[in-house]
Amino acid sequence: MDNNLNQLRRLDGNPSFGAAFPHALQHILAMLVGNITPPIIIASTLGLNDADRIILIQAAMLIAGITTLIQTKSLLGFGMGLPNTMGVAFAYMPILLTIGNTYGINAIFGAQLIAALASIFLGVIMEKISHLFPPVVSGTVVLCIGLSLYGTAMNYIAGGVGNAQFGDPKFIAIAAITLIVTLAFNFFGKGMIKSLGMLAGIFAGYIIWFLWIGIDYSSITNASWVALPKFLHFKPVFEPGAIIAMILMYVVQAVQTIGDVSSTAKGAFNRQATDQELGGAVKGTGICGALGALFGGLPTDPFSQNVGIIVTTKVIAKKVFYIVGSIIVLAGLIPKFGAVMTTIPYPVLGGATITVFAAITMSGIELISEQPLNYRNKMIVGISLAVAVGLTNVPGAVAFLPQEVSSIITGSPIVMGFLLSFILNIIVPKDDSIPFED
Repeated sequence: MDNNLNQLRRLDGNPSFGAAFPHALQHILAMLVGNITPPIIIASTLGLNDADRIILIQAAMLIAGITTLIQTKSLLGFGMGLPNTMGVAFAYMPILLTIGNTYGINAIFGAQLIAALASIFLGVIMEKISHLFPPVVSGTVVLCIGLSLYGTAMNYIAGGVGNAQFGDPKFIAIAAITLIVTLAFNFFGKGMIKSLGMLAGIFAGYIIWFLWIGIDYSSITNASWVALPKFLHFKPVFEPGAIIAMILMYVVQAVQTIGDVSSTAKGAFNRQATDQELGGAVKGTGICGALGALFGGLPTDPFSQNVGIIVTTKVIAKKVFYIVGSIIVLAGLIPKFGAVMTTIPYPVLGGATITVFAAITMSGIELISEQPLNYRNKMIVGISLAVAVGLTNVPGAVAFLPQEVSSIITGSPIVMGFLLSFILNIIVPKDDSIPFED
């Protein structure tokens, strides 16, 4: 037992399968719901049929597993070479929804393909440009991401847009129960139980929905047991506005990736991440994002909850994460798994995911607080948020712009929030001595 524990806590350790599997399972359970929820929301919002929805979920699992393996192994400089669990990044959701609603789902994958390839170059030069994205910039963007997701959560809590019973008290009640169970596990649980709050909340909400309202299982019956991924099922469409927005989002998310990799290196290895690890992580995300675009897989990123498990348990053996990646890939080859996931009711998803959206918002505030909250930094954040959120609420203010441009900058506050905070941080003189005066 002691030998297995030592092996689990070595990067190249070789613990027995019996010792490694429970830790791998813990990571899979922690990432599972977060990984499948974005494709479900995308499919539902864009009105895709059950078959397309299942393909999106399958691809999300497949690409998450492949990305986990590549990032852990680090092949030809692609991948961080550290323990990690990858999954579909919630941070991309507002941009994906904006592009999908404006141009259609095929434009999502066209933009993702170009942006993912461009991010490989970003990974090559990351150590040279990382200083351009201090916490006041990255924090503003993360804050915009969190704020822009609340509308999605509320629409789901109320039953989903287009539902004839939208706002039915039963929907609100079940969403509330889901949220309460999720928070109870998060607040009062310990160890692995604490990390499974979202899964527990969805399970509780699902059972209540089944008993109270009922669930249609026809999609599961019609789905096959095994199927290979479908190449170019969603044929990429290349819209300039969508591509620009997605490239900006990949830049922003690269900063977030650096944060997750740095947290892993510091928390698990008690050292700073190397430039090779940081650049490899961004390049790995890029190459897998391009692969995902060809098979219907959405952009991935290290899952912060899994980083937390690594830091807490100190289990860093790559063997554990090879098991994680392999099981996730297998799940991506089983359509019935995806079909089961599509039966989760919208209010249940909304009640569980609002905790994730709240956490993203607070992460943005925490990032911003890493720099002195003087007049300069408060104004950079405040002005960026004011313009970005303001344009989202009053899109007619920029009606004079080409439709391709206005739809991207008003559909979500992320693009304008990033551009303004990035530009202001460069042009406003650094002066940490200036206090904020009411």
